[in-house]
Amino acid sequence: MPSDKDTLLGMGFDPARVEWATKATGGRGLQPAMDHILENEGNPVPDLSAVSSSSAPNPRAMDDDDDDDDEDAEALRSIAGKGPGGTSAADLEARSIKCQECGKVFRNTAMANFHAEKSGHDQFEESTEEIKPLTEEEKAERLKELREKMVEKRAKKAAEDLKEHKVNENLRRKTGKEQNQFKEDLKVKEAMKEAAQKKKDKVDDARAKAAIKAQIELDKKARTDKFAREKAIRDGQPIAGEGVQASSSATPAAAGKPTAGVAGKDYKETRLQIRMATGGQPYTTTLPSESTLREVAEFLAGQTINVDVETVSFTQTFPRKQFTSADFSKTLKELGLTPSASDICQYELRNYGY
Repeated sequence: MPSDKDTLLGMGFDPARVEWATKATGGRGLQPAMDHILENEGNPVPDLSAVSSSSAPNPRAMDDDDDDDDEDAEALRSIAGKGPGGTSAADLEARSIKCQECGKVFRNTAMANFHAEKSGHDQFEESTEEIKPLTEEEKAERLKELREKMVEKRAKKAAEDLKEHKVNENLRRKTGKEQNQFKEDLKVKEAMKEAAQKKKDKVDDARAKAAIKAQIELDKKARTDKFAREKAIRDGQPIAGEGVQASSSATPAAAGKPTAGVAGKDYKETRLQIRMATGGQPYTTTLPSESTLREVAEFLAGQTINVDVETVSFTQTFPRKQFTSADFSKTLKELGLTPSASDICQYELRNYGY
């Protein structure tokens, strides 16, 4: 026949707890050991070398003095109204400990102390009520209840773990979604920043090209004027600028008349005034008449970052005329803007004339 320890191990109890229960109950049977395991289920297993075996509670065992044992036995006889020749002290021997506050009966002081720690009760008394050992049917029922309790506890733990897993998973997904959104926003900002930088670089390049082109035209004009002046001096002819000034002094009345043989299409330079459609101070410049309308757009792009050479359009106010992108390759002379014009960049070109 298997021992109580083997039976408890066969029920699936932890070997350390079985050893603790067997030693703590003094090997008094299967039921005390099971009760000990159940009541100490949530407590850690102590050092078994420090655990002392418990015996059945006996008021005489609570005092090591033999004289006190005799006095206790005599007191029990007196309480029962029996003398030394009456009922023996064994008939009145305490067989359990009872909680006066809740009425529960415990097999030994260890279980009573555990109950006191858990419930806070502190009123106990010795009782002659004997806790009968469980029958085989009761043991089987108790074992069934214990197993059901363990299954229920494991199911509850599994449900709590599943709930915690779902919470952690939702938190992880939320965190991942927020991180992805942050990365997307960062990419959009970087793209916008890069696009703005490219646009600025393009405007800066156009402005630099326009400035270089204007400087080249100025240098070219200076060289042309210098060459004409030197040629006139070599040929003994009057210098063009000085002759005009002398003629103006000598004949003021003729100053307003155009020079013979010079038509509008022969003007080498064109003065432009460009007024933005959005208002503000107009831009003025002088370009060679052979310059194209695209060069006017490049000049304007060099003055303001609000102008895109590829999308800008011009309008002449008087006579009213709209220039399209097809006109960008034509010269100012071909467009009839010489010797002066006022153009608009979204824009209109306005005559302000000589």
